[in-house]
Amino acid sequence: MPSSDRPASVAEARIVEPAVPAPPRAEPDTAEPDTVEPGTPEPGTPEPGTPEPADPEPVVTAQPADAVAGPTTAGEETAAQNGPGEHPRTEPAPPPPTPGSEATGSPLREADDPESRPSSIRSGLSTPGHCREAGPVESGAPELRPSDQDLTSGALVRRSRRSPAAGWRRSVHRLTGGILAPGESTDKTYRHELEDRVRQPISGDYRIAVLSLKGGVGKTTTTVGLGSTFASLRGDCVIAVDANPDFGTLAQRVPQQTGSTVRDLLAAAPRISRYADVRAHTSQAPSRLEVLASERDPAVSEAFSEDDYRRVVDILRVYYNVVLTDCGTGIMHSAMRGVLDLAHALVLVASPAIDGARSAAATLDWLQHHGFGALVERTVVVISAARPGATNIDMQALTGHFLARCRAVQVVPFDEHLAEGAEIDLALLRPATRRAFLELAAMVADDFAAVSGRHAADRRP
Repeated sequence: MPSSDRPASVAEARIVEPAVPAPPRAEPDTAEPDTVEPGTPEPGTPEPGTPEPADPEPVVTAQPADAVAGPTTAGEETAAQNGPGEHPRTEPAPPPPTPGSEATGSPLREADDPESRPSSIRSGLSTPGHCREAGPVESGAPELRPSDQDLTSGALVRRSRRSPAAGWRRSVHRLTGGILAPGESTDKTYRHELEDRVRQPISGDYRIAVLSLKGGVGKTTTTVGLGSTFASLRGDCVIAVDANPDFGTLAQRVPQQTGSTVRDLLAAAPRISRYADVRAHTSQAPSRLEVLASERDPAVSEAFSEDDYRRVVDILRVYYNVVLTDCGTGIMHSAMRGVLDLAHALVLVASPAIDGARSAAATLDWLQHHGFGALVERTVVVISAARPGATNIDMQALTGHFLARCRAVQVVPFDEHLAEGAEIDLALLRPATRRAFLELAAMVADDFAAVSGRHAADRRP
């Protein structure tokens, strides 16, 4: 068809004046190629009834000056290859979507195509026979990925926090069905740590001597309180022996179940072959602490010698792991030498008073000068309050004096139940007193490992 018969719009588009460029056409913005005015025919579209040219020539469209000066886009490069009447595109047309999937570039397509994933996820999916690498996780909950070298329960088992035992924390835990677990308080956590220290294993037996040169300072109550704490928390057997030759009262602090004494145990020694044979001569407290009473007759108790004490310990150490000895106030009687020779640790009881502190210091001096320096270093000093209320004694200075010479110092506050002089039940003690005995037991138990090591060294050939 001659060029004169074509529409004026097409003919003007084909005329190019090199010297004077043709004015730009009013075209829609390239950012929105599909927007045209209503009723206006699309550029390049032939009028109705006009046949399409057989051999179209390339069409050169004049562009605005700012568009020509800017960078060439992919759509402008494609416009040069379009046929006549085709509108130039700024972006290549996307390929048709495959059946059952979305268009390329949608989130679903990226999630389904492994090649579109990050390399960290792709390597974890495409590596057969290996654990998935740490990185972005597809699903909600993180998976547990233990290494092949560490298969311990701490790495494989997810343990929940300990449920609260009482207080508002337990109420919150129960009302929310366990969703909110505040956990134990700091005080409860500290108590559990003390109990774990008390439960430390013992290789063989551990012997503790409780003594004081001054009477009425709480030596017997300390023996029962310490022994009851051990017995209530440990699963092995704990016993306290009354080695006071001056009419000891240790057996009166627990429910009396038998009238046997150390003398009866020594008399039955040839027939003892099991734990039940020893248990027939002891009384047991509610805490499971067993007590072996001393002789009630003062004339006979004077005859309790060092050899007798050693024979009693030889029997008890076979069936009991912790053996406590309630010593008398005299340090020079015959049985005391055997008590000190066989003891692994010493608990020295004093009162928060000048005379009680001086008596305790004199005891340490005597032990140091008579060859028991190693025992002094493992001594735990207990300052037991005999009456309520504060005193004028500087407790910090008093404890500092004994800490310079001994391993630890523990203060036991006044307790009405202990002051009764009757049977002692841990459940009837004030919380502060129970905590003091628990801390005392933990201090003593810290030496279990050292004694167990010495026992192991003695068994070596």
